[in-house]
Amino acid sequence: MLQKLLEHNYGIQVDEYLKLDSYDALRSNGWYYLIAKPEGRAAEEIIELEKIADHLRKNGDAHVPAFLPDKEGGLITTWKEQQFCVLANRQTDKQVKVKLGRKLAKFHERGKTVPFKIGRSSRIGQWKQLWEKRLDQIEKVWSDLLFQTPEDDFEKMFIDSFPYYIGLTENAIQYLVDTEVDDEPKESDSGTVCHERFSNDAWGANYYIKDPFHWVFDHRSRDLAEWTRERYFRNTQTYEMDVRQFFNDYQTIAPLTSFSWRLLFSRLLFPLHYFECIENYYITRSEQDKKLLEEQLSRLLKQSTEYERFLAYFYQTVGAPIKPLKLPQLDWLAMR
Repeated sequence: MLQKLLEHNYGIQVDEYLKLDSYDALRSNGWYYLIAKPEGRAAEEIIELEKIADHLRKNGDAHVPAFLPDKEGGLITTWKEQQFCVLANRQTDKQVKVKLGRKLAKFHERGKTVPFKIGRSSRIGQWKQLWEKRLDQIEKVWSDLLFQTPEDDFEKMFIDSFPYYIGLTENAIQYLVDTEVDDEPKESDSGTVCHERFSNDAWGANYYIKDPFHWVFDHRSRDLAEWTRERYFRNTQTYEMDVRQFFNDYQTIAPLTSFSWRLLFSRLLFPLHYFECIENYYITRSEQDKKLLEEQLSRLLKQSTEYERFLAYFYQTVGAPIKPLKLPQLDWLAMR
C-alpha cells in the first residue's frame, strides 16, 4: 500500500520496504522515505514544522528529514481515505553511539536560531497554565470519585494519592512562578526546538531519525528535564552516573544559566509521570492496558519517597553551581 502511495501521489518508484526502528519506511535511489500520519494536526502546524525542519537542515543537521510535497504541492496527501505526510532523508548508516548530551546541546543551539515566529508549536511561557489546566481536569475526576465506591484497585490508589500530588504540583507551579519573577533569562534561554518527551530513544534506537512530529518550540530545560525523568524511572538505583555525565556533556556546548536550572527543577518537581498514568487510564479502553497502568501507578506510589530524595539531591547530583547561581532549594524536601 505504501509503495503505491509513493508511486501514485509522489511519482517515486520504490526499491524496497523496510522498518527503521518503529517507522514504516521505503528506500529508493539512496533515500529513505518515512510515512507519517498528521494525527489531526492542522495544515498550518504542518507548514510550521516543515519550515523548522528546513531551517535545521540548512544549518547543518543532516539527520532532520525534509517534508516531501506530493504531485499537487501539498505537504499532506490523501490515500485510501487516510491522510499522510512523507518525510525524506538521505540514506544514513546505523547510529554510532556518541555523547547524547553534546548532540542535544548542538540541536538546541541550531534550534534557537529559527528566524521566524513560532505559533502553533510553541509552549514558551505556557507551563503554568498547562499544568493548572491538567490539575483542574484530574481534580474534577477525583472529586466525582469521592462520592462513589471505587471500581477497582486503580481508583482506590488514585483517590488516596491525589491530595499528595496536588501539593507537589502546587510546589512546582510556585517554584516556576518564583523563577519567572526573581530571575532574568539570558540570551541562551531563548526558545528552541524541543521534543514532547525527549529520551535516549527519541532519535531512534538504531538510526538517527529526528522526527519533526515529536517537536515543540520551548525552553531547552524541557528536554533536559524529560530526559532526566525517563533516566531516573528507567533505573532508580543507577541513574546518577548517567545523569551527571549527560549534563557534563551538554554543558561543554551550552552552559546552563540559573534561569535554566530553575525551570528544569520546576519541571522535575511537576509530577508529569503521575498525571500521564492517570490520564492514560481513563483514556484507554483496553483492559490489558488498564492492568499495566494499575501496576505502573502502584510502582510510582511506592517510589514517591525515593523520588523526593532524587529531587532533594538533584542539584548536587548533576554538579549544578548552587551557591554561585543562588539556586533555591526546598526546605521541605531536605527535611524528609
